[in-house]
Amino acid sequence: MIEVGQQAPDFTLPGIHDGEKRDYTLSEFKGRKVVLAFYPGDFTPGCTRQMCSYRDNYDELEATGAQLLGISPQSVEKHDEWIKAKGFHFPLLADTDKKVIAEYGVGAPLINVRRSVFVIDGEGIVRFADRKLIGATFVPVDKLVPILNGI
Repeated sequence: MIEVGQQAPDFTLPGIHDGEKRDYTLSEFKGRKVVLAFYPGDFTPGCTRQMCSYRDNYDELEATGAQLLGISPQSVEKHDEWIKAKGFHFPLLADTDKKVIAEYGVGAPLINVRRSVFVIDGEGIVRFADRKLIGATFVPVDKLVPILNGI
């Protein structure tokens, strides 16, 4: 399980943003802050609330210089449908084999992944970690911004 103060495991996952499908590697964001938002599923009520909240407050996240990456076990094609339906302004990555989910210690029975958020600094060090055990609550942007501004 990855903890605050540890190096974030690098990964490469397929994803989609603005209709462009490509592979995303965590290390490509070296020098930038990154928010990894693991979520159970596209088109589900709790995940829709979370990602729409991030969409609606994206300017605040962007102002910190951070890159938001959403990660779930659904396919890139499913992510593309959800992005088109909800107008997300950030990449959604497909961890269909759940390797990254396992590396970050956020796997869960039945739902595959616990709703979790990691803040990673420009050197790749985890500076904040929040793993939900159950439920549809999530870390809101107004809590993430001070953390991002402090690193």
